[in-house]
Amino acid sequence: MKITFLGAAREVTGSCYLVETNHLRFLIDCGMVQGGREAPARNHKPFDFDPRSIDFVLLTHAHIDHSGLLPKLVLNGFGGPIYTTRATTDLLGVMLPDSGHIQEMDADRAKRRHRPDALPPIYTVQDAKNCLELLRSIDYDERFAPHPSVACCFRDAGHILGSAIIEIWVTEDGVTRKLVASGDLGQPGRPILKDPTRIEEADVLLIESTYGDRNHKDLPTTLAELADIVDHTLYKRKGNVIVPAFAVGRTQEIIYHLHQLTEQGRLSHLNIYVDSPMAVAVTNITKKHFELFDAEAHRITQWHAQAKNLPTMHFVADVAESIALNQIRSGAIIISASGMCDAGRIKHHLLHNLGRPECGVLITGFQAGGTLGRRLVDGEKVVRIFGEEVAVRASIHTLGGFSAHADQKALMAWASGFSKPPGRTFVVHGEAAAANNFAQQLRTEKNWTVDVPAIGQSYQL
Repeated sequence: MKITFLGAAREVTGSCYLVETNHLRFLIDCGMVQGGREAPARNHKPFDFDPRSIDFVLLTHAHIDHSGLLPKLVLNGFGGPIYTTRATTDLLGVMLPDSGHIQEMDADRAKRRHRPDALPPIYTVQDAKNCLELLRSIDYDERFAPHPSVACCFRDAGHILGSAIIEIWVTEDGVTRKLVASGDLGQPGRPILKDPTRIEEADVLLIESTYGDRNHKDLPTTLAELADIVDHTLYKRKGNVIVPAFAVGRTQEIIYHLHQLTEQGRLSHLNIYVDSPMAVAVTNITKKHFELFDAEAHRITQWHAQAKNLPTMHFVADVAESIALNQIRSGAIIISASGMCDAGRIKHHLLHNLGRPECGVLITGFQAGGTLGRRLVDGEKVVRIFGEEVAVRASIHTLGGFSAHADQKALMAWASGFSKPPGRTFVVHGEAAAANNFAQQLRTEKNWTVDVPAIGQSYQL
């Protein structure tokens, strides 16, 4: 058996791992590279393998950096099944066509501006819909066989709705070895979703390391900061709070916390605008999968059904309504995608609010290198949006405690669930410093055999 790391190796986005035996080839994830000037070229370049040779795909979850090149895979000849959880299937029905729409719009905009670096769409909306036909939905904890020599099981990863840790048993020449792909692991003790499932054994482990070199603030401290930022910005400075948030997971969690703070009497009279058609659709999908919620989410839902003085929610889908939000000068919490500020409606809201010192921008998730969100976090005083230079006068607040990724402490705790060290561990899905730091901690504290693969690197197992 051989594994080749084609993405999310010493970087956070573009997850894609090719597993090969004498009898088959399959992929774990097929994600889009996000952030940085080189991302478009990398997403457009041909695959490092023949898509027609791939027998099947195992998908950990719906985030575009894990799923976003699946339509391109199909467009280039892949015709096999794509296995994932039921909730992920529902989410992809919204997310992949939306991604195709973004490709078409970006290409059309570049063409109209006669840009010399203009690229065609990676895929279209129709290509994305064609890809959806290949999805095969599997329940958590159900063992299935995508190939006569392979057995798999999805376990709840607690990262976003439908996210999975994948256990994979591969039999070759009469010998069965177990490969575990962690996918993105959630932070335990978070609301809405359950904690990541513990896995007890693996011959080969792929483990994420997004926050492998740091720990998040605890949730009570983070909620206190959120309440203070909202209160100070809306009522003392009379501005708006702009929240770049991923349409899947983060938007729903922020809404949840604002309701929780209202229930506790720490905030009141909130006007919340969710300006993302996809976030609206995903929120409805989230409600559909109520069985995946944890006990605290069930309690808040019951309170919401009976409570008075709830936050006023505005779900914005129409473009004209979205544009009208930019006329609001104070009192609004505007939650919009994309979470890294590099696409979508959030860029318009930043354009109209970043230059206003009474406003605040609330960063609640990981910002990949090269993205507008990362530049704001890094303290740049002037940024370019839609070709226009914008002075950053609004306050920028980073609340890492809301991250949907496990921090270093949680990653080590999850690794402690193994009854014995995996035969070989690969640290992936982390920038080089974070991945190397976490790998060294696994070597030092657990005496594990650990590698930090580079892009394109292959290992014989």
